[in-house]
Amino acid sequence: MSILQFIKENNLAWQPSFNGEIGNGLVGYRGALIVEEGKQLSPDRILPPKVQAKQVLLVSNDDNVTFFAAELESILHFEAFFERYKAFFTPATLVVLYVTDLDKNGTFTYEGVTIHAYSLSESSVWNELLDLSGLDKSELKKLDNKKKIDVLYEGLLKADCAAKAMSFEEILSHKGESSKKIMGAV
Repeated sequence: MSILQFIKENNLAWQPSFNGEIGNGLVGYRGALIVEEGKQLSPDRILPPKVQAKQVLLVSNDDNVTFFAAELESILHFEAFFERYKAFFTPATLVVLYVTDLDKNGTFTYEGVTIHAYSLSESSVWNELLDLSGLDKSELKKLDNKKKIDVLYEGLLKADCAAKAMSFEEILSHKGESSKKIMGAV
């Protein structure tokens, strides 16, 4: 089963903006993914997810995720996130997480998968990934959604995404307060 089938069959998509083929036998997803469901109020009414991976950008072949990026509100949500989606990650999967309560960037290995964890304070995952890949926003402006995902994915495969090597326990020790600044009307 592909990750997109898994997401669909388990109702884990949350406000997707793209979900489909991007070419070269790859599929992409952009939106949020549910980590922990909201409370079921009635058969047809459910609260928003308690925990979600926000601003998800993933690329997958038929069997495995080749690239995954998202925002987690807390590093404490990592283990629940990983448990839910780990069947689709391999040691070759490029995983870049932006965590709003992380005070220090770090790269760690968890159950054989390398995770690049960065603090996210003001920007979006998309903009951070553009910076990491060295791509310019204007280069992607005229492209459709699937081509944007494909170009960004190719750029990230060539980029050095590693931060300081740490253990997962060290990463946890760098949990601070959420430093993300909410933009827009208050």
